[in-house]
Amino acid sequence: MKPYVICHMMPSVDGRLRTDRWDVPEIGHDEYERTADSYRADAWICGRKTMEEFAGGRSVRSHRREKIPRDDYVVARKRRGARYAIALDPEGKLHWNDNEIDGDPIIEVLGEDVSNSFLAFLREKGISYVFAGRKGAELNLSRVLEKLASRFGIRKLMLEGGGETNGAFLHQGLVDELSLLLTPVADGGIGEPTLFDVEHGRSRKAAAKLRLKSVRRAASDMLWIKYAVRKHGISTSSSKLRP
Repeated sequence: MKPYVICHMMPSVDGRLRTDRWDVPEIGHDEYERTADSYRADAWICGRKTMEEFAGGRSVRSHRREKIPRDDYVVARKRRGARYAIALDPEGKLHWNDNEIDGDPIIEVLGEDVSNSFLAFLREKGISYVFAGRKGAELNLSRVLEKLASRFGIRKLMLEGGGETNGAFLHQGLVDELSLLLTPVADGGIGEPTLFDVEHGRSRKAAAKLRLKSVRRAASDMLWIKYAVRKHGISTSSSKLRP
């Protein structure tokens, strides 16, 4: 059984995601956190590029001879009720300074071809990890969700980008609800990441159809729009995520 997945994002009116380009007031960012917290999710998940802002940078790997078994590694949660912070880091490139993000224990999602030195680094830091494919270039996101539910008891998951990660989940039919805090900005940037960037080539049909649940006016001229996903993605195969 997979968790209920809510994709919660703060896009511009034209679907771009780079909030650092928009001069959003602090009240707008606070509204994003408030609306996200209203879901009371057990965990939040982001791709490697998005998670780099929380980590210290890319990992510095040392040579390690010992072979570490490719078994999931679960660290007991320190604080009851804490949410998990989940990083899709297929090739093991994130260098963490701590095993938590603002008190949320970190879980790394990896490919089995990740280096032994990176696994040793995670173990030394006390960071949980799960495997979701033989190669880091391809992750089976359905398997990821199953493991998050069975290993960590996650029932409700907040998906928070970036565009490629959102697109991969949508393409595999794994998004249940879309929560948009629409920001009153027209970005217009060519080549900027968008809400859903699907890496499987052009399709004759849209990746999903939506049903409107609610629309509310939010702080700073924002709109909070909720959609249920009516028609899931076109594929249940593994998705390629850029390293």
